[in-house]
Amino acid sequence: MAGTDVVARLQAGYQLLRASRHAEAIALAEDASTAFPADPRPRELAAEARLANGEPIAALRWIAAAAALSPSPLPLLLKQAELLVRLRQRDAAARVAAQAAGLAGGDGATWWRLGAIRSGCQDVAGAEQAYAQARVLLGDRPALLYDLATMHFFAGAFDAAEAVLDRLLELEPRAGDAFYLRSTLRRQTPERNHVDPLRRALAGGMEPAAAAACGYALAKELEDLGQHAEAFPVLAQAAARKRSTLRYDVGRECAAIREIGRAFTADALGTLRRGSGGDGALFIVGLPRTGTTLLERLLIERTGARSAGELGDFASLLGQAAGQQRLLDPGLTPAQAALRVDFEALGREYMRGAREAAGGHALFIDKMPVNYLYCGMIAAAMPKARILHLVRDPLDTAYAIYKTLFYGAYPFSYDLGELAEYYLAYRAAMAHWHAVLPGRILDVHYESLVAEPAGQVERVVQWCDLAQASPASDASQVPVLTASAAQVRGEVHRRSVHGSRRHLPGLAPLVARFREAGLSVDAPATAE
Repeated sequence: MAGTDVVARLQAGYQLLRASRHAEAIALAEDASTAFPADPRPRELAAEARLANGEPIAALRWIAAAAALSPSPLPLLLKQAELLVRLRQRDAAARVAAQAAGLAGGDGATWWRLGAIRSGCQDVAGAEQAYAQARVLLGDRPALLYDLATMHFFAGAFDAAEAVLDRLLELEPRAGDAFYLRSTLRRQTPERNHVDPLRRALAGGMEPAAAAACGYALAKELEDLGQHAEAFPVLAQAAARKRSTLRYDVGRECAAIREIGRAFTADALGTLRRGSGGDGALFIVGLPRTGTTLLERLLIERTGARSAGELGDFASLLGQAAGQQRLLDPGLTPAQAALRVDFEALGREYMRGAREAAGGHALFIDKMPVNYLYCGMIAAAMPKARILHLVRDPLDTAYAIYKTLFYGAYPFSYDLGELAEYYLAYRAAMAHWHAVLPGRILDVHYESLVAEPAGQVERVVQWCDLAQASPASDASQVPVLTASAAQVRGEVHRRSVHGSRRHLPGLAPLVARFREAGLSVDAPATAE
């Protein structure tokens, strides 16, 4: 009878969940857990109900309890590890994933999930191994091959990544994302490129997102080959295709950026509940494609710092904390709510999670470019952290962003008018932070960095008080978790300096808007 009773309760609980009656589902599940203390299933239901109710920390306790009771805990361990990743508890996630790996055996789907979990823990080598094992067990599935190739890319195993992508494209000839990733693995040459296959794929017809990715790949390869006049129209068409797949309002985003500046005045910054830590945290901020990854790489070589990757942690924690304030006072804007955040607690929690992402190293780099939005908040939460801002020629910055296909980020980058407006909002935001945080942000100019890397890095090191730091033994083995993973592993070069000037006619909307705003776009094009 007891078995029948628990099944009936579980059925009722899941019906409540499907009806979004979360509180009732929680009460039922927790009562059932008390009534059946040796049964893991009510605890799993309680975890699902707490998660659906927006309580991930409570859900974590219940899923852990269910896994501890289950005679076959593998599915529960996977859920537990995934939830730990979501909660930025990466060390705990890695430990639970290791338990799951010990039970995975020949289950290819489990190894695939373990690859994603390890990737979420910033464990590129572990993710590579898990995806490779999944491939052995499941065979060549296109989505799995893409995941494996991506980890090879981050690890710097570019030949391996290209071989995997070649196989993927044999199986799925219209996989636009695979075409694009393959084209970014190396600088293409007249003897070795994919221009003809890319043209054939586009001519054969593809859905818009895939066609956009394929177009970005073709434009990139044509530019590598020095065919700049032919590359730009291909790029413009690809960008338009990508933009057509997005719902985005640049005006709304720029207004939100301006609102941050209006809220975080110098006087307001003085009233915040400030933290006192941040030792060993280096933030590299700015816009993408401005040399942030290059600076990170050079700093790792010089100081032995560990990359934490492009962490979304600070923005996530700030958003959660501000969201709690808006629940208390719904009339607040997000920026106004952020003024009421406990920045000491935020900084402490950020440092815990970021240091885990960096493998526990005392000195780490968070290279999330859009943290530029939060310079004032970072300074309040972690006054001992250092903020480095990459600055690049405006038109070169915009062109470098425009010709890059991003995934799940930077929706302003696919339309020249929107890109111009966002750039100007970013520029105003950084001017504001410099004004209200004098001496707290160091500008590093891309053009100086590529012209004199050693001197510029030493300037940064001195500013960060890291002169005594020991160089890394082999920085080339450190994973690079960004779209620049291939470019940054090569020699430092100046090919891109003022390269945007080759495309002044195509970039006319940008040029006009920048000139209207008083920005200089006058510089000679560079030769290949």
